[in-house]
Amino acid sequence: MKLKIDTTNNRETQVSLGGKAVVKEYKSPQEQDVLAVIDEVLKREDKLKQDITVIEVNRGPGAFTSLRVGVTLANALGYALGVAVNGKKGKVVEPVYGEVGVRVNRAAELAGINRE
Repeated sequence: MKLKIDTTNNRETQVSLGGKAVVKEYKSPQEQDVLAVIDEVLKREDKLKQDITVIEVNRGPGAFTSLRVGVTLANALGYALGVAVNGKKGKVVEPVYGEVGVRVNRAAELAGINRE
């Protein structure tokens, strides 16, 4: 089952499992708790973390800290569960921060460097 994580907005977390999304809004970025939202989705769908077969995370661009939290969590879960993150098993997915991040990743791509 595919777990999707989107933390590009620092006042909102979107998590879906099998296509049904939960959107959690926050008054401040410090309240963001992605693990709690993932647990909520798993409970609602009556699934376990071990039922996750692939993880897809929105790499950005977006809010710096929120992206780091979402992407790091996706990488850690992917490693712990032995599943691919954004189609790459055993590789670290990196966040894309704003316009500069887009240009840096595009330049690396053109140079043949895999930054994911």
